[in-house]
Amino acid sequence: MKPRSPTENAFFMVTVGLLAWAIPGAGHFLIGERRRAIIIFVTIALTFATGLYVGSIGVIDPVNARPWYIAQIMASPLVGVLANVTRSGQYAVYGRAADVGQIYTSIAGMLNLLCILSAVYMAYQGRGEVIGTEEDEHA
Repeated sequence: MKPRSPTENAFFMVTVGLLAWAIPGAGHFLIGERRRAIIIFVTIALTFATGLYVGSIGVIDPVNARPWYIAQIMASPLVGVLANVTRSGQYAVYGRAADVGQIYTSIAGMLNLLCILSAVYMAYQGRGEVIGTEEDEHA
């Protein structure tokens, strides 16, 4: 595989980062780190789902819990879709369940932020290559 130009390399790293944010683990999958991508996806999805299960969808509150929401949105832009559903206020949740749910969903977001940075850095280093290249086909 021929080396990428600086512009192509920058575009590739941005693509890896955006994919890693959209679907946890997708950035690692794009650079060929399949096992790592599956582990990342399962871990972040289960952590986020546990937070929703414990605290209900009401823990995603972009209005009254803005700092928590900023951490939660790092898990995926789909959190923004859930936020639009909860803006009506009919999914109010109070007490310890809300706190625990917010913590779990926010931890999932922060963990995904670390994984995004990992995927972009690995793409920058050239540790992984794009799936479907000639080298992958001969292996």
